[in-house]
Amino acid sequence: MLGDVRTRQKRFAEAIALYDQARTESSDRFRPLVDASLANALILSGDLTRARSTLDALAVPSDPSQQAQLQRTRGRLLLAENKPAEALVLYQQLANAPVNGDEGFYRAWALDGISKSESALGNEAQAAQALDQAIDVFDKARAKFRSDEFKMGLFSDLQVVFERAIGMHTRLGQPAKAFDVSERSRARALLDAVAGRAEIGNGEAVALDAATLQTMLRPDEVVVAYHALPDRLMAWVLSNEGVREATLPVAVKRADLARLVDAYRDALINLKPATDVGDKIGTLLLAPLEIPAGKRIIIVPHGPLHYLPFQALRLDGQYLIERNPISIAPSISIAAKLAERTPTVAAQLVAFGNPTINPDVADPLPGAEREVHELSKQFPGATLFFKDQANKSNFTASAPKARLLHVAAHAVADTLDPLHSKVLLADENGQPNYLEAKDVLGMDLSGTAMIALSACESGLGRVEDGDEVLGFTRSFLSAGTSTLLASLWPVSDAATETLMTTLYDDLAKGEQVQDAMRDAQRAVLANPETAHPFFWAPFNLIGNWRLTVQK
Repeated sequence: MLGDVRTRQKRFAEAIALYDQARTESSDRFRPLVDASLANALILSGDLTRARSTLDALAVPSDPSQQAQLQRTRGRLLLAENKPAEALVLYQQLANAPVNGDEGFYRAWALDGISKSESALGNEAQAAQALDQAIDVFDKARAKFRSDEFKMGLFSDLQVVFERAIGMHTRLGQPAKAFDVSERSRARALLDAVAGRAEIGNGEAVALDAATLQTMLRPDEVVVAYHALPDRLMAWVLSNEGVREATLPVAVKRADLARLVDAYRDALINLKPATDVGDKIGTLLLAPLEIPAGKRIIIVPHGPLHYLPFQALRLDGQYLIERNPISIAPSISIAAKLAERTPTVAAQLVAFGNPTINPDVADPLPGAEREVHELSKQFPGATLFFKDQANKSNFTASAPKARLLHVAAHAVADTLDPLHSKVLLADENGQPNYLEAKDVLGMDLSGTAMIALSACESGLGRVEDGDEVLGFTRSFLSAGTSTLLASLWPVSDAATETLMTTLYDDLAKGEQVQDAMRDAQRAVLANPETAHPFFWAPFNLIGNWRLTVQK
């Protein structure tokens, strides 16, 4: 086990030492697995001579799964030895020899090996076809498991396969297939949860392909999907006319992209001049897309881009939110399913404001209380909870019945353990009783069309491999809500009051939520005292961008 960990960490010398130790302690039954793992670490370290001698010395194990594991390792060694034709034959044999109880994983990894062999032989089309087949097998195997943790772990391991497939289809000039692979790779555990809540088909989550999504988009809507590969950033533009790849001017590595996003967010949070940097990032990420002003944009970020405030990027001498209505989606398949499920909602509001908590923990929020009073004026009969009543017990009882749910409170993001991120609702019986992201996962909010978390950093969490954004975003969407408003940094009390009251005024008039959000952000931007993006750009509109409130 420790050897596997060190191998994943690319600490091969330590891994080899641990495997050597394990060989002396393993039973005859499990020693072949240790030897296969040792050979794999030797291959990755470049010691092909010892890897070959280790494998050649092994007897054929009696267990079929161990035989398959050993064959896979032999294939890796043949590829490392620059013998792709021999590797291809071995992988083909493995792909055609199913192993009972393996849920298709050995066949999938064999197809991956076939792809690598074909690619080494210069057969890119055949390599891409084999990789697509591998992804299909992985997908079918994944669907058999119920644990979100297992699914996320599996797709984390498979990201390198998806990345290779995206690269191959891009080189072959197949943007629609590259887009489809990217969409299949992201937020699959969340997609499962959304499909289950939406009662779509039999509850089985299926990522929608470009051709299907194209028919679902309106003429004024454009999807922009990014995928951060290790060595470059990919971008596609999808409309009702089709999908095209956008060529970015610079090949930005994923690690450099993460630093760029962090630097821009830090500049905004610290109220540093943002215009020049916003122009430069806009030139890099937006200009190549060639999207006309006025088009509705649904942005599907990837990796570090989940924490980039796209609304604060600049294009054509103005902020993107001045030019286009925008929203964010963890995957366009998820957003499209949410939009189909909840196109309209009744004007029924439940709101929580200025919870009473220990002053040693956080200060009161009188602006949050005013915010809730003001926005509720547009919704007669709204159910409001303030101070002591703005507590978790009332939230748990009232939230599932709400159509529109607004929470104006303090929040604390836990990036190490995102399910413990919390909204600081009122103390109960003299003790803290906060709402944590893990609590939300257990709720049924399928009747709640929109939730606005008017709080600091409510949209933060952690982005896992497989592009699962853990935290309140995933929790509320998994629980069934269609549209979510969440923030990327600490928010200004006064500016947020203006933003939220404008948003709800527009919603009460029947405006589409994407337009209402745009108007709200521009209302704060229009005030010279709050024109810096720190004040108006922290909130993202996530999920169903088409939601309207019935007048």
